[in-house]
Amino acid sequence: MSPSEQELRDLAQQLGECMVSKGMKLASAESCTGGWLAKVITDIPGSSAWFVASVVSYSNEAKQSLLDVSADTLAEFGAVSGDTVLEMSDGLFAHTDADVAVSISGIAGPDGGSHDKPVGLVWLSWGKRDKSVFANAYNLDGDREAVRKQSVKQALENLLDLLVCD
Repeated sequence: MSPSEQELRDLAQQLGECMVSKGMKLASAESCTGGWLAKVITDIPGSSAWFVASVVSYSNEAKQSLLDVSADTLAEFGAVSGDTVLEMSDGLFAHTDADVAVSISGIAGPDGGSHDKPVGLVWLSWGKRDKSVFANAYNLDGDREAVRKQSVKQALENLLDLLVCD
């Protein structure tokens, strides 16, 4: 089921309160969500205190030039892969002063899926600078908007879990 705008806003508000309480800053890199995560975060008044940057890297060229994703990774694993989102997060750490990074790449549909990578497959990466950075695949249901909203919700929940926020 697709989360509501209010549910996403509430999660972003919780994340912001947690980031501020920990004195941490966040950066994001998005592909299939097209900046929706950044929009939800920046809808929160005062988010500039903890949200430093977002890169919408829709094309492979943008992933390479803006986030230092290697051409070899894209050729071998594709844009929708754990390897790619991990490199996207590494690129955020290389180009920002963020303490925490989150990256999203997936196939929101309705086209673009394959047997190996169906519509609804989304890879997320999240982690802390100089600590473990995680990647996980999610198989999400629904139309394009539902997949994108669920991706944003999952990213926010993963960050809250990472930071051990109530």
